[in-house]
Amino acid sequence: MELKNKHIVVVGLGRTGKAVCRFLLHHQARVTASEKKPLSELLADNEIRNLQQAGLTIEADGHRWETLAQAELIILSPGVPPLPELEKLKAQGKPIMPEIELAYRFLQGKIVGVTGSNGKSTTATLAHKILAEGGLKAYLAGNIGFPLINFVHSSSPSDVYVVELSSFQLTYTEKFKAAVAVLLNITPDHLDWHPSFDHYKKAKQKLILTQAESSLAILNRDDPEVWPLHSRRKGPVWAFSLTQPVSKGMYFQKEWLYLHLDQQEKFLQYQEIPLFGPHNLENIMAATLVGLSFGLSPSQIKNSILTFQGLEHRLEKVTSIAGVTFFNDSKATNIDATLKSIQSFDQDLIIILGGRDKGGDFKQLIPAIKKRVKAAVLLGEAKEKIHAALQGIIPLYPVSSLTQAVETSYSLASPGDIVLLAPACTSFDMFKNFEERGQKFKEEVLSLKNRLRPK
Repeated sequence: MELKNKHIVVVGLGRTGKAVCRFLLHHQARVTASEKKPLSELLADNEIRNLQQAGLTIEADGHRWETLAQAELIILSPGVPPLPELEKLKAQGKPIMPEIELAYRFLQGKIVGVTGSNGKSTTATLAHKILAEGGLKAYLAGNIGFPLINFVHSSSPSDVYVVELSSFQLTYTEKFKAAVAVLLNITPDHLDWHPSFDHYKKAKQKLILTQAESSLAILNRDDPEVWPLHSRRKGPVWAFSLTQPVSKGMYFQKEWLYLHLDQQEKFLQYQEIPLFGPHNLENIMAATLVGLSFGLSPSQIKNSILTFQGLEHRLEKVTSIAGVTFFNDSKATNIDATLKSIQSFDQDLIIILGGRDKGGDFKQLIPAIKKRVKAAVLLGEAKEKIHAALQGIIPLYPVSSLTQAVETSYSLASPGDIVLLAPACTSFDMFKNFEERGQKFKEEVLSLKNRLRPK
């Protein structure tokens, strides 16, 4: 793929967009970055100023039709929505690709692609840990870790890249293929970005359906949107299940994870597993199967799992105050993730919900809430919509800040209860990202604990 002197427009100038611009300038392309942010905000970033000095043209305050139409190639940063202008240009035959597609055209090595509505980050991180500790040259990239384009110049055929993939990235892929593809689950998500659930679902399924015949697909046997793909593939499929034995793969039964490839064998007892919540059993099985696909032994993989501490902001225990324990699951940015979070506890919960709505149906939370949740504290742009959906089910307490949310939750809790931040929404109405929201939550909890500490 020739880039020299080609006029390329990069849409979005966040972390991935900047990495793409660096790569393209290195290959002597004529690069324009199109951004909706004002120029003054962009040039406050030293890295962007350096890119401009290296030859980058910056178009700020929105994406102009003339700029996009005159490009020979358009590269999209993750999260850039399917803008009408882009859809029109794509229909006219204009080459449009995401960063992972550009990286794929130049990268050496094998790709392990991990996608799903929930569990991607945990599965990708654990799979990378398993492969790296098993002696492979493994790297973590994509939505977690670094943009894949950063690895191109140093890549070699023996490398393995574990890439967490979002529906945004997969929507515009063409030639991108994974040697091992993991599809964890598909539930409604990002419906503020995708025009329909079907559009979102097809983006996720694309990872599996574009694989070469010789490549391995690892699929969730229990998910009705995932498992039917096994019959649409000619290549090998391994399954994982929480509910039933599988002929090739892994399953959970009677407090044990079982491995069943050549023969059935016990792999890991539930009590040994360091991760919290039953949904993490699916993540562990998927990551284990990735390791086995590269020839690692069950004992090697088991050691990596037993020393895995999970990820920050994913069902992370913060602290306890007078018998009330606080958990940070700021990464629960959709309905299904919040359901899984609620279902991870046997204790009574006070739950903090809200943020920016992604088009989810909050009434889907009602059955789980009736079983486990004593009260809900609501904040952010979506609090009125959540209030309307849950009114009459449990007591609801709207608040205006995360500080208030923590204080109100604690006042409602009794010793032995859990206060759970599992918002079912994105953080972008009040915070830069879910990490900032989770960090602020932890700070507020620890501040509360310090104020209540006996003198």
